[in-house]
Amino acid sequence: MFTDKTHFCSYKRRQAREVAVGKVKLGGDNPVAIQSMLTSDTMDTTACLKETLELVESGCQIVRITAPTVKDASNLEFIRRGLNDRGCDVPLVADIHFKPEAAMEAARWVEKVRINPGNFADRKKFIIRSYTDEEYNQELQRIEQAFLPLVELCRKRKIALRIGTNHGSLSDRIMNRFGDTPQGMVESALEYAAVCRKHGFHDFVFSMKASNPRIMIAAYRKLIQTLERLGEDWNYPVHVGVTEAGDGEDGRIKSAIGIGSLLADGIGDTIRVSLTEKSVYEIPVAAKLLSVVDELAQAPSPRLNSFSFSPPLEYNRRPTAKIDLGITIGGDEPVRVAVPSSHYEYLKSHPPGKDFIAEFPYDPSAIVELDLDDIDSILALRDKPARLVTIKDGCPYPPLYAFRALASLLDPSWPILLKDTFFPLRDQGLGDREKNLIASSLHLGSLLCDGIGDAILLRRDPDPSYSLVLSYAILQAAGNRTVKTEYVACPSCGRTLFDLQTTTARIKKATGHLKGIKIAVMGCIVNGPGEMADADFGYVGGAPGKVNLYVGKKPVRFNIPEAEAVDALIDLIKKEGKWVDSAS
Repeated sequence: MFTDKTHFCSYKRRQAREVAVGKVKLGGDNPVAIQSMLTSDTMDTTACLKETLELVESGCQIVRITAPTVKDASNLEFIRRGLNDRGCDVPLVADIHFKPEAAMEAARWVEKVRINPGNFADRKKFIIRSYTDEEYNQELQRIEQAFLPLVELCRKRKIALRIGTNHGSLSDRIMNRFGDTPQGMVESALEYAAVCRKHGFHDFVFSMKASNPRIMIAAYRKLIQTLERLGEDWNYPVHVGVTEAGDGEDGRIKSAIGIGSLLADGIGDTIRVSLTEKSVYEIPVAAKLLSVVDELAQAPSPRLNSFSFSPPLEYNRRPTAKIDLGITIGGDEPVRVAVPSSHYEYLKSHPPGKDFIAEFPYDPSAIVELDLDDIDSILALRDKPARLVTIKDGCPYPPLYAFRALASLLDPSWPILLKDTFFPLRDQGLGDREKNLIASSLHLGSLLCDGIGDAILLRRDPDPSYSLVLSYAILQAAGNRTVKTEYVACPSCGRTLFDLQTTTARIKKATGHLKGIKIAVMGCIVNGPGEMADADFGYVGGAPGKVNLYVGKKPVRFNIPEAEAVDALIDLIKKEGKWVDSAS
Protein backbone atom coordinates (compact mmCIF):
# COMPACT_ATOMS: atom_id res chain seq x y z
CA MET A 1 0.00 0.00 0.00
CA PHE A 2 2.61 2.56 1.03
CA THR A 3 4.87 1.20 -1.71
CA ASP A 4 2.16 1.89 -4.31
CA LYS A 5 2.27 5.67 -4.06
CA THR A 6 0.18 6.52 -7.09
CA HIS A 7 -2.99 5.15 -5.56
CA PHE A 8 -3.09 7.93 -2.97
CA CYS A 9 -4.47 10.07 -5.78
CA SER A 10 -7.35 7.62 -6.13
CA TYR A 11 -9.24 5.19 -3.92
CA LYS A 12 -7.82 1.74 -3.25
CA ARG A 13 -8.81 -0.12 -0.11
CA ARG A 14 -6.14 -1.86 1.91
CA GLN A 15 -6.55 -5.63 1.85
CA ALA A 16 -6.78 -6.99 5.38
CA ARG A 17 -7.26 -10.55 6.55
CA GLU A 18 -10.75 -11.42 7.70
CA VAL A 19 -11.49 -11.43 11.44
CA ALA A 20 -14.92 -12.41 12.74
CA VAL A 21 -16.58 -10.49 15.56
CA GLY A 22 -19.63 -12.62 16.15
CA LYS A 23 -21.73 -12.43 12.99
CA VAL A 24 -19.83 -9.37 11.70
CA LYS A 25 -16.71 -9.98 9.64
CA LEU A 26 -14.01 -7.32 9.48
CA GLY A 27 -11.46 -7.04 6.68
CA GLY A 28 -11.42 -9.07 3.49
CA ASP A 29 -14.03 -7.85 1.03
CA ASN A 30 -16.51 -6.99 3.78
CA PRO A 31 -17.88 -3.44 4.00
CA VAL A 32 -16.62 -1.13 6.72
CA ALA A 33 -18.62 -1.83 9.88
CA ILE A 34 -20.10 0.92 12.08
CA GLN A 35 -19.87 0.63 15.84
CA SER A 36 -20.61 2.68 18.95
CA MET A 37 -20.32 2.45 22.73
CA LEU A 38 -22.98 2.43 25.43
CA THR A 39 -23.25 5.42 27.75
CA SER A 40 -25.33 3.45 30.26
CA ASP A 41 -23.96 2.04 33.51
CA THR A 42 -22.87 -1.53 32.76
CA MET A 43 -24.58 -2.74 35.95
CA ASP A 44 -27.93 -1.35 34.77
CA THR A 45 -28.97 -4.28 32.58
CA THR A 46 -32.30 -2.76 31.56
CA ALA A 47 -30.72 0.51 30.43
CA CYS A 48 -27.97 -1.32 28.53
CA LEU A 49 -30.50 -3.50 26.72
CA LYS A 50 -32.62 -0.48 25.77
CA GLU A 51 -29.64 1.54 24.51
CA THR A 52 -28.20 -1.41 22.58
CA LEU A 53 -31.49 -2.09 20.80
CA GLU A 54 -31.77 1.60 19.90
CA LEU A 55 -28.26 1.54 18.48
CA VAL A 56 -28.97 -1.57 16.42
CA GLU A 57 -32.19 -0.02 15.13
CA SER A 58 -30.20 3.04 13.98
CA GLY A 59 -27.72 0.90 12.04
CA CYS A 60 -24.98 0.12 14.57
CA GLN A 61 -23.35 -3.23 13.79
CA ILE A 62 -21.04 -3.69 16.81
CA VAL A 63 -21.69 -2.43 20.36
CA ARG A 64 -18.95 -1.78 22.91
CA ILE A 65 -19.58 -1.76 26.66
CA THR A 66 -17.14 -0.71 29.36
CA ALA A 67 -16.16 -3.32 31.97
CA PRO A 68 -14.06 -1.46 34.53
CA THR A 69 -14.36 -4.15 37.24
CA VAL A 70 -14.91 -7.88 37.45
CA LYS A 71 -18.39 -7.16 38.77
CA ASP A 72 -19.22 -5.11 35.67
CA ALA A 73 -17.70 -7.76 33.43
CA SER A 74 -19.81 -10.49 35.03
CA ASN A 75 -22.98 -8.52 34.25
CA LEU A 76 -22.19 -8.81 30.55
CA GLU A 77 -23.60 -12.34 30.85
CA PHE A 78 -27.05 -10.94 31.57
CA ILE A 79 -26.80 -8.24 28.91
CA ARG A 80 -25.84 -10.85 26.31
CA ARG A 81 -28.60 -13.18 27.48
CA GLY A 82 -31.16 -10.36 27.47
CA LEU A 83 -30.28 -9.40 23.92
CA ASN A 84 -30.47 -13.02 22.78
CA ASP A 85 -33.89 -13.37 24.39
CA ARG A 86 -35.02 -10.35 22.35
CA GLY A 87 -33.71 -11.84 19.12
CA CYS A 88 -30.75 -9.48 18.92
CA ASP A 89 -27.40 -11.06 18.04
CA VAL A 90 -25.38 -7.86 17.66
CA PRO A 91 -21.75 -8.54 18.66
CA LEU A 92 -20.67 -7.10 22.00
CA VAL A 93 -17.19 -5.79 22.77
CA ALA A 94 -15.95 -5.46 26.34
CA ASP A 95 -13.82 -2.36 26.89
CA ILE A 96 -11.07 -3.09 29.41
CA HIS A 97 -8.71 -0.75 31.24
CA PHE A 98 -6.41 -1.56 34.17
CA LYS A 99 -8.00 -4.93 35.09
CA PRO A 100 -6.77 -8.11 33.36
CA GLU A 101 -9.07 -10.08 35.66
CA ALA A 102 -12.04 -8.10 34.30
CA ALA A 103 -10.94 -9.00 30.77
CA MET A 104 -10.90 -12.68 31.70
CA GLU A 105 -14.43 -12.49 33.05
CA ALA A 106 -15.73 -10.43 30.13
CA ALA A 107 -14.22 -12.83 27.57
CA ARG A 108 -16.65 -15.49 28.80
CA TRP A 109 -19.67 -13.53 27.55
CA VAL A 110 -18.81 -11.27 24.63
CA GLU A 111 -17.65 -11.62 21.03
CA LYS A 112 -14.63 -9.33 21.35
CA VAL A 113 -12.45 -7.81 24.05
CA ARG A 114 -10.71 -4.47 23.67
CA ILE A 115 -7.56 -4.01 25.73
CA ASN A 116 -5.44 -0.88 25.98
CA PRO A 117 -1.70 -1.72 25.88
CA GLY A 118 -1.00 1.41 27.89
CA ASN A 119 -2.74 0.18 31.00
CA PHE A 120 -3.44 -3.54 30.68
CA ALA A 121 -0.19 -4.60 32.34
CA ASP A 122 1.53 -1.20 32.58
CA ARG A 123 0.68 2.05 34.31
CA LYS A 124 0.93 5.75 33.53
CA LYS A 125 2.25 7.82 36.43
CA PHE A 126 4.42 10.20 34.40
CA ILE A 127 7.54 8.68 35.92
CA ILE A 128 10.78 9.34 34.04
CA ARG A 129 13.32 6.55 34.01
CA SER A 130 15.57 4.79 31.53
CA TYR A 131 15.63 1.08 30.79
CA THR A 132 18.55 -1.05 29.75
CA ASP A 133 17.79 -3.49 26.95
CA GLU A 134 17.81 -6.30 29.50
CA GLU A 135 15.36 -4.48 31.77
CA TYR A 136 13.12 -3.67 28.81
CA ASN A 137 13.08 -7.31 27.70
CA GLN A 138 12.17 -8.34 31.24
CA GLU A 139 9.20 -5.98 31.07
CA LEU A 140 8.11 -7.59 27.80
CA GLN A 141 8.25 -11.01 29.44
CA ARG A 142 6.09 -9.69 32.28
CA ILE A 143 3.56 -8.37 29.77
CA GLU A 144 3.42 -11.74 28.03
CA GLN A 145 2.71 -13.50 31.32
CA ALA A 146 -0.10 -11.06 32.13
CA PHE A 147 -1.62 -11.10 28.64
CA LEU A 148 -1.30 -14.76 27.65
CA PRO A 149 -4.25 -16.10 29.71
CA LEU A 150 -6.60 -13.73 27.87
CA VAL A 151 -5.14 -14.71 24.50
CA GLU A 152 -5.68 -18.39 25.27
CA LEU A 153 -9.25 -17.82 26.46
CA CYS A 154 -10.09 -15.81 23.33
CA ARG A 155 -8.66 -18.56 21.14
CA LYS A 156 -10.60 -21.21 23.06
CA ARG A 157 -13.88 -19.31 22.73
CA LYS A 158 -13.13 -18.20 19.15
CA ILE A 159 -13.65 -14.53 19.94
CA ALA A 160 -11.66 -11.52 18.76
CA LEU A 161 -9.38 -8.98 20.41
CA ARG A 162 -8.78 -5.31 19.72
CA ILE A 163 -5.34 -4.06 20.61
CA GLY A 164 -6.38 -0.46 21.09
CA THR A 165 -3.57 2.00 21.63
CA ASN A 166 -4.58 5.45 22.83
CA HIS A 167 -2.36 8.52 22.60
CA GLY A 168 -3.64 9.66 25.97
CA SER A 169 -2.67 6.52 27.85
CA LEU A 170 0.72 5.39 26.61
CA SER A 171 2.57 3.75 29.47
CA ASP A 172 5.52 5.38 31.19
CA ARG A 173 7.73 2.60 29.82
CA ILE A 174 6.75 3.35 26.21
CA MET A 175 6.95 7.11 26.83
CA ASN A 176 10.47 6.81 28.20
CA ARG A 177 11.77 4.84 25.23
CA PHE A 178 9.75 6.21 22.28
CA GLY A 179 8.22 9.42 23.58
CA ASP A 180 4.66 10.67 23.26
CA THR A 181 4.73 9.91 19.53
CA PRO A 182 2.94 7.96 16.79
CA GLN A 183 5.94 5.62 16.81
CA GLY A 184 5.36 4.98 20.51
CA MET A 185 1.70 4.18 19.81
CA VAL A 186 2.69 1.66 17.14
CA GLU A 187 5.37 0.01 19.28
CA SER A 188 2.96 -0.31 22.20
CA ALA A 189 0.47 -2.22 20.04
CA LEU A 190 3.08 -4.41 18.37
CA GLU A 191 4.31 -5.71 21.73
CA TYR A 192 0.89 -7.24 22.36
CA ALA A 193 0.48 -8.39 18.76
CA ALA A 194 3.78 -10.24 19.05
CA VAL A 195 2.41 -12.22 22.02
CA CYS A 196 -0.71 -13.14 20.04
CA ARG A 197 1.31 -14.30 17.04
CA LYS A 198 3.83 -16.19 19.15
CA HIS A 199 1.00 -18.31 20.50
CA GLY A 200 -0.81 -18.80 17.21
CA PHE A 201 -3.66 -16.34 17.75
CA HIS A 202 -4.53 -14.08 14.82
CA ASP A 203 -8.11 -12.93 15.45
CA PHE A 204 -7.18 -9.43 16.48
CA VAL A 205 -7.64 -5.87 15.26
CA PHE A 206 -5.49 -2.76 15.76
CA SER A 207 -6.47 0.81 16.60
CA MET A 208 -4.39 3.98 17.10
CA LYS A 209 -6.72 6.60 18.59
CA ALA A 210 -5.92 10.20 19.51
CA SER A 211 -7.94 13.38 19.98
CA ASN A 212 -5.61 15.32 17.66
CA PRO A 213 -6.36 14.36 14.03
CA ARG A 214 -2.79 15.02 12.90
CA ILE A 215 -1.36 12.64 15.50
CA MET A 216 -4.07 10.07 14.89
CA ILE A 217 -3.56 10.10 11.10
CA ALA A 218 0.21 9.84 11.48
CA ALA A 219 -0.10 6.92 13.92
CA TYR A 220 -2.37 4.87 11.65
CA ARG A 221 -0.20 5.53 8.61
CA LYS A 222 2.89 4.59 10.58
CA LEU A 223 1.15 1.41 11.75
CA ILE A 224 0.22 0.35 8.22
CA GLN A 225 3.70 1.09 6.90
CA THR A 226 5.19 -0.97 9.74
CA LEU A 227 2.82 -3.89 9.18
CA GLU A 228 3.71 -3.94 5.48
CA ARG A 229 7.40 -4.04 6.30
CA LEU A 230 6.86 -6.90 8.75
CA GLY A 231 5.31 -9.05 6.04
CA GLU A 232 2.14 -10.00 4.18
CA ASP A 233 0.79 -12.05 7.07
CA TRP A 234 0.69 -8.92 9.29
CA ASN A 235 -2.35 -7.69 7.36
CA TYR A 236 -4.67 -7.39 10.36
CA PRO A 237 -7.87 -5.29 10.20
CA VAL A 238 -7.92 -1.78 11.62
CA HIS A 239 -10.50 0.01 13.75
CA VAL A 240 -10.45 3.78 13.06
CA GLY A 241 -11.64 6.59 15.28
CA VAL A 242 -10.82 10.01 16.71
CA THR A 243 -11.14 9.77 20.46
CA GLU A 244 -12.61 12.62 22.50
CA ALA A 245 -13.77 14.40 19.32
CA GLY A 246 -16.33 16.48 21.25
CA ASP A 247 -19.88 17.42 20.31
CA GLY A 248 -21.83 19.40 17.76
CA GLU A 249 -20.24 20.53 14.52
CA ASP A 250 -16.73 20.57 15.97
CA GLY A 251 -16.96 16.87 16.87
CA ARG A 252 -18.23 16.04 13.40
CA ILE A 253 -15.52 18.09 11.70
CA LYS A 254 -12.72 16.53 13.71
CA SER A 255 -14.11 13.02 13.08
CA ALA A 256 -14.51 13.66 9.35
CA ILE A 257 -10.93 14.86 9.08
CA GLY A 258 -9.35 12.06 11.10
CA ILE A 259 -11.49 9.08 10.09
CA GLY A 260 -12.17 10.38 6.60
CA SER A 261 -8.49 10.92 5.78
CA LEU A 262 -7.70 7.32 6.58
CA LEU A 263 -10.74 5.85 4.86
CA ALA A 264 -9.82 7.85 1.76
CA ASP A 265 -6.36 6.28 1.99
CA GLY A 266 -8.09 2.87 2.02
CA ILE A 267 -7.33 2.32 5.72
CA GLY A 268 -10.12 1.13 8.00
CA ASP A 269 -12.33 -1.93 8.41
CA THR A 270 -14.57 -0.66 11.20
CA ILE A 271 -15.16 2.87 12.51
CA ARG A 272 -16.58 4.64 15.52
CA VAL A 273 -17.45 8.34 15.56
CA SER A 274 -16.94 9.39 19.21
CA LEU A 275 -19.27 12.28 20.07
CA THR A 276 -20.10 13.78 23.45
CA GLU A 277 -23.76 13.14 22.70
CA LYS A 278 -26.21 10.26 22.97
CA SER A 279 -24.59 7.24 21.37
CA VAL A 280 -27.39 6.84 18.84
CA TYR A 281 -26.42 10.19 17.27
CA GLU A 282 -23.04 8.77 16.27
CA ILE A 283 -24.48 6.27 13.80
CA PRO A 284 -25.91 8.58 11.11
CA VAL A 285 -22.69 10.62 11.16
CA ALA A 286 -20.66 7.47 10.56
CA ALA A 287 -23.03 6.38 7.80
CA LYS A 288 -22.77 9.73 6.03
CA LEU A 289 -18.99 9.65 6.33
CA LEU A 290 -18.93 6.22 4.70
CA SER A 291 -21.23 7.46 1.93
CA VAL A 292 -18.83 10.35 1.19
CA VAL A 293 -15.95 7.86 0.99
CA ASP A 294 -18.05 5.62 -1.27
CA GLU A 295 -18.47 8.58 -3.63
CA LEU A 296 -14.66 8.94 -3.65
CA ALA A 297 -14.34 5.27 -4.53
CA GLN A 298 -16.77 5.62 -7.45
CA ALA A 299 -15.24 8.82 -8.85
CA PRO A 300 -12.75 8.89 -11.75
CA SER A 301 -9.06 9.16 -10.89
CA PRO A 302 -6.53 11.71 -12.10
CA ARG A 303 -3.91 10.36 -14.49
CA LEU A 304 -0.43 10.94 -13.09
CA ASN A 305 1.78 8.90 -15.43
CA SER A 306 5.19 8.73 -13.73
CA PHE A 307 4.31 11.13 -10.90
CA SER A 308 3.06 10.00 -7.52
CA PHE A 309 2.00 11.26 -4.13
CA SER A 310 2.88 9.58 -0.85
CA PRO A 311 1.00 10.83 2.24
CA PRO A 312 3.36 11.99 4.99
CA LEU A 313 3.96 9.99 8.15
CA GLU A 314 4.27 13.25 10.08
CA TYR A 315 2.96 16.73 9.45
CA ASN A 316 5.16 19.08 7.44
CA ARG A 317 3.62 21.99 5.62
CA ARG A 318 4.53 22.23 1.97
CA PRO A 319 7.12 25.05 1.56
CA THR A 320 5.90 27.82 -0.72
CA ALA A 321 6.75 31.37 -1.71
CA LYS A 322 4.75 34.31 -0.34
CA ILE A 323 2.25 35.90 -2.72
CA ASP A 324 0.57 39.30 -2.29
CA LEU A 325 -3.12 39.36 -3.23
CA GLY A 326 -4.06 42.22 -0.93
CA ILE A 327 -3.16 39.80 1.84
CA THR A 328 0.01 37.73 2.05
CA ILE A 329 -0.52 34.07 1.16
CA GLY A 330 1.96 31.21 1.42
CA GLY A 331 5.27 30.72 3.17
CA ASP A 332 4.89 30.79 6.93
CA GLU A 333 1.66 32.82 6.79
CA PRO A 334 -1.45 31.18 8.26
CA VAL A 335 -3.65 29.28 5.84
CA ARG A 336 -5.97 31.96 4.49
CA VAL A 337 -9.73 31.92 4.01
CA ALA A 338 -11.14 32.87 0.61
CA VAL A 339 -14.83 33.40 -0.09
CA PRO A 340 -16.76 33.67 -3.38
CA SER A 341 -16.55 37.19 -4.82
CA SER A 342 -20.34 37.45 -4.58
CA HIS A 343 -20.12 36.97 -0.80
CA TYR A 344 -17.06 39.11 -0.08
CA GLU A 345 -18.60 42.57 0.39
CA TYR A 346 -21.51 41.19 2.41
CA LEU A 347 -19.18 39.32 4.77
CA LYS A 348 -16.88 42.31 5.18
CA SER A 349 -19.83 44.41 6.40
CA HIS A 350 -21.69 41.58 8.15
CA PRO A 351 -19.04 39.30 9.70
CA PRO A 352 -20.45 36.38 11.73
CA GLY A 353 -17.93 37.22 14.49
CA LYS A 354 -14.87 39.37 15.02
CA ASP A 355 -12.52 36.40 14.48
CA PHE A 356 -14.27 35.12 11.35
CA ILE A 357 -12.81 37.26 8.57
CA ALA A 358 -13.34 36.92 4.84
CA GLU A 359 -9.68 37.44 4.01
CA PHE A 360 -9.86 37.72 0.23
CA PRO A 361 -12.36 37.17 -2.60
CA TYR A 362 -12.00 34.25 -4.97
CA ASP A 363 -11.31 35.90 -8.32
CA PRO A 364 -10.36 33.35 -11.01
CA SER A 365 -8.69 36.10 -13.05
CA ALA A 366 -6.19 36.76 -10.23
CA ILE A 367 -5.31 33.10 -9.72
CA VAL A 368 -3.73 30.55 -12.06
CA GLU A 369 -6.55 28.08 -12.77
CA LEU A 370 -5.18 24.72 -13.89
CA ASP A 371 -6.58 21.79 -15.86
CA LEU A 372 -5.35 18.62 -14.17
CA ASP A 373 -5.59 16.72 -17.44
CA ASP A 374 -3.14 19.16 -19.07
CA ILE A 375 -0.04 17.99 -17.23
CA ASP A 376 2.37 19.70 -19.63
CA SER A 377 0.98 23.12 -18.75
CA ILE A 378 1.45 22.42 -15.04
CA LEU A 379 5.03 21.27 -15.55
CA ALA A 380 5.74 24.39 -17.63
CA LEU A 381 5.13 26.55 -14.54
CA ARG A 382 8.33 25.29 -12.95
CA ASP A 383 10.47 27.93 -14.66
CA LYS A 384 8.16 30.86 -13.84
CA PRO A 385 7.75 33.10 -10.76
CA ALA A 386 5.39 31.61 -8.22
CA ARG A 387 1.72 32.62 -8.16
CA LEU A 388 -1.33 31.34 -6.31
CA VAL A 389 -2.81 28.36 -8.16
CA THR A 390 -5.90 26.20 -7.94
CA ILE A 391 -7.79 23.68 -10.08
CA LYS A 392 -10.50 24.81 -12.47
CA ASP A 393 -14.14 24.29 -11.59
CA GLY A 394 -15.67 21.37 -13.46
CA CYS A 395 -12.77 19.06 -12.65
CA PRO A 396 -14.21 15.52 -12.57
CA TYR A 397 -11.89 14.28 -9.82
CA PRO A 398 -12.52 14.48 -6.05
CA PRO A 399 -10.77 17.53 -4.52
CA LEU A 400 -8.70 15.41 -2.12
CA TYR A 401 -7.13 13.34 -4.88
CA ALA A 402 -7.01 16.20 -7.39
CA PHE A 403 -5.03 18.52 -5.12
CA ARG A 404 -2.71 15.69 -4.06
CA ALA A 405 -2.03 15.12 -7.75
CA LEU A 406 -1.48 18.83 -8.31
CA ALA A 407 0.96 19.02 -5.38
CA SER A 408 2.94 16.12 -6.84
CA LEU A 409 3.26 17.89 -10.22
CA LEU A 410 3.63 21.51 -9.20
CA ASP A 411 6.82 23.38 -8.33
CA PRO A 412 6.83 23.36 -4.51
CA SER A 413 7.20 27.14 -4.32
CA TRP A 414 3.75 27.74 -5.84
CA PRO A 415 1.08 28.19 -3.13
CA ILE A 416 -2.23 26.37 -3.60
CA LEU A 417 -5.82 27.48 -3.01
CA LEU A 418 -7.84 24.42 -1.97
CA LYS A 419 -11.50 24.01 -2.94
CA ASP A 420 -13.93 21.73 -1.15
CA THR A 421 -15.84 21.20 -4.40
CA PHE A 422 -15.41 21.89 -8.10
CA PHE A 423 -19.21 22.11 -8.47
CA PRO A 424 -20.48 24.83 -6.08
CA LEU A 425 -24.11 24.65 -5.05
CA ARG A 426 -24.99 28.15 -6.33
CA ASP A 427 -28.77 28.29 -6.65
CA GLN A 428 -29.72 24.67 -6.06
CA GLY A 429 -31.05 23.57 -2.68
CA LEU A 430 -28.89 23.07 0.36
CA GLY A 431 -29.33 19.30 0.47
CA ASP A 432 -27.99 17.46 3.50
CA ARG A 433 -26.06 20.12 5.48
CA GLU A 434 -24.45 17.58 7.79
CA LYS A 435 -23.20 15.48 4.88
CA ASN A 436 -21.89 18.63 3.16
CA LEU A 437 -20.05 19.54 6.37
CA ILE A 438 -18.54 16.05 6.49
CA ALA A 439 -17.48 16.20 2.84
CA SER A 440 -15.94 19.69 3.15
CA SER A 441 -14.09 18.66 6.30
CA LEU A 442 -12.81 15.44 4.74
CA HIS A 443 -11.48 17.06 1.57
CA LEU A 444 -10.03 20.26 3.04
CA GLY A 445 -8.97 18.86 6.42
CA SER A 446 -7.26 15.82 4.93
CA LEU A 447 -5.23 17.97 2.56
CA LEU A 448 -4.29 20.37 5.34
CA CYS A 449 -3.12 17.44 7.50
CA ASP A 450 -1.03 16.31 4.50
CA GLY A 451 0.66 19.73 4.63
CA ILE A 452 -0.99 20.87 1.37
CA GLY A 453 -2.77 24.20 1.08
CA ASP A 454 -2.09 27.90 1.65
CA ALA A 455 -5.71 29.07 1.39
CA ILE A 456 -9.12 27.38 1.38
CA LEU A 457 -12.41 28.06 -0.38
CA LEU A 458 -15.58 26.39 0.93
CA ARG A 459 -18.63 26.36 -1.36
CA ARG A 460 -20.68 23.25 -0.58
CA ASP A 461 -23.03 25.32 1.60
CA PRO A 462 -24.75 28.37 0.05
CA ASP A 463 -24.98 30.30 3.35
CA PRO A 464 -22.08 32.82 3.34
CA SER A 465 -21.85 33.24 7.12
CA TYR A 466 -22.15 29.54 7.87
CA SER A 467 -19.51 28.69 5.25
CA LEU A 468 -17.09 31.25 6.66
CA VAL A 469 -17.43 29.97 10.23
CA LEU A 470 -17.09 26.39 9.00
CA SER A 471 -13.90 27.30 7.11
CA TYR A 472 -12.26 28.49 10.31
CA ALA A 473 -13.58 25.48 12.24
CA ILE A 474 -11.92 23.15 9.71
CA LEU A 475 -8.65 25.09 9.96
CA GLN A 476 -8.72 24.78 13.76
CA ALA A 477 -9.58 21.07 13.75
CA ALA A 478 -6.73 20.43 11.30
CA GLY A 479 -4.33 22.33 13.55
CA ASN A 480 -3.73 25.30 11.23
CA ARG A 481 -5.39 28.24 12.98
CA THR A 482 -6.97 28.90 16.36
CA VAL A 483 -9.96 31.24 16.47
CA LYS A 484 -11.91 29.96 19.48
CA THR A 485 -11.70 27.87 22.60
CA GLU A 486 -10.88 24.26 21.81
CA TYR A 487 -12.43 21.43 23.79
CA VAL A 488 -11.26 17.84 24.08
CA ALA A 489 -14.37 16.10 25.36
CA CYS A 490 -14.76 12.35 25.63
CA PRO A 491 -17.97 10.52 24.74
CA SER A 492 -19.95 9.18 27.65
CA CYS A 493 -19.60 5.56 28.72
CA GLY A 494 -20.28 3.46 31.78
CA ARG A 495 -17.07 4.75 33.41
CA THR A 496 -18.20 8.38 33.32
CA LEU A 497 -18.50 9.97 36.75
CA PHE A 498 -20.70 12.94 35.77
CA ASP A 499 -23.11 13.94 32.99
CA LEU A 500 -20.70 14.79 30.20
CA GLN A 501 -23.20 16.46 27.89
CA THR A 502 -24.62 18.95 30.38
CA THR A 503 -21.23 19.55 32.01
CA THR A 504 -19.51 20.20 28.68
CA ALA A 505 -22.32 22.60 27.76
CA ARG A 506 -21.87 24.50 31.05
CA ILE A 507 -18.11 24.72 30.58
CA LYS A 508 -18.53 25.93 26.99
CA LYS A 509 -21.01 28.60 28.09
CA ALA A 510 -18.57 29.88 30.72
CA THR A 511 -15.34 29.66 28.71
CA GLY A 512 -16.30 29.75 25.03
CA HIS A 513 -14.93 33.28 24.59
CA LEU A 514 -11.37 32.33 25.58
CA LYS A 515 -9.67 32.27 22.19
CA GLY A 516 -6.64 30.00 22.04
CA ILE A 517 -7.35 28.10 25.28
CA LYS A 518 -7.66 24.30 25.13
CA ILE A 519 -9.81 22.64 27.80
CA ALA A 520 -10.15 18.88 28.28
CA VAL A 521 -13.41 17.54 29.75
CA MET A 522 -12.95 13.91 30.77
CA GLY A 523 -15.45 11.66 32.47
CA CYS A 524 -12.82 9.50 34.18
CA ILE A 525 -9.07 9.04 34.53
CA VAL A 526 -8.58 6.33 31.86
CA ASN A 527 -7.41 8.73 29.13
CA GLY A 528 -7.80 12.01 30.96
CA PRO A 529 -4.28 12.88 32.14
CA GLY A 530 -2.68 11.74 28.89
CA GLU A 531 -5.11 13.45 26.53
CA MET A 532 -4.61 16.61 28.58
CA ALA A 533 -0.87 16.62 27.91
CA ASP A 534 -1.35 19.30 25.23
CA ALA A 535 -4.42 20.93 26.82
CA ASP A 536 -4.12 24.02 28.99
CA PHE A 537 -6.65 22.85 31.57
CA GLY A 538 -8.36 19.61 32.47
CA TYR A 539 -11.70 18.88 34.14
CA VAL A 540 -11.73 15.19 35.09
CA GLY A 541 -14.08 12.94 36.99
CA GLY A 542 -12.13 11.65 40.00
CA ALA A 543 -14.93 9.95 41.97
CA PRO A 544 -18.72 9.92 41.86
CA GLY A 545 -19.81 13.54 42.18
CA LYS A 546 -16.21 14.75 42.50
CA VAL A 547 -13.96 16.49 39.98
CA ASN A 548 -10.20 16.91 39.73
CA LEU A 549 -8.66 19.90 37.96
CA TYR A 550 -5.43 19.87 35.99
CA VAL A 551 -3.06 22.41 34.51
CA GLY A 552 -1.66 20.54 31.52
CA LYS A 553 -0.99 17.04 32.83
CA LYS A 554 -0.39 18.20 36.40
CA PRO A 555 -3.24 17.68 38.89
CA VAL A 556 -3.70 20.78 41.04
CA ARG A 557 -7.05 20.32 42.84
CA PHE A 558 -8.83 17.14 43.91
CA ASN A 559 -12.34 16.00 44.87
CA ILE A 560 -14.14 19.26 44.15
CA PRO A 561 -17.91 18.81 44.49
CA GLU A 562 -19.42 18.72 41.03
CA ALA A 563 -21.73 21.67 41.77
CA GLU A 564 -18.69 23.85 42.46
CA ALA A 565 -16.30 22.48 39.84
CA VAL A 566 -17.07 24.81 36.90
CA ASP A 567 -16.56 27.87 39.09
CA ALA A 568 -13.35 26.29 40.39
CA LEU A 569 -12.18 25.80 36.79
CA ILE A 570 -12.82 29.49 36.06
CA ASP A 571 -10.87 30.47 39.19
CA LEU A 572 -7.98 28.24 38.07
CA ILE A 573 -7.91 29.81 34.60
CA LYS A 574 -7.82 33.25 36.23
CA LYS A 575 -5.04 32.17 38.59
CA GLU A 576 -2.97 31.00 35.62
CA GLY A 577 -3.42 34.41 33.95
CA LYS A 578 -5.36 33.11 30.95
CA TRP A 579 -8.78 34.55 31.70
CA VAL A 580 -10.31 37.49 29.84
CA ASP A 581 -13.79 38.83 30.36
CA SER A 582 -16.32 38.18 27.63
CA ALA A 583 -16.96 41.13 25.31
CA SER A 584 -20.68 40.40 25.54
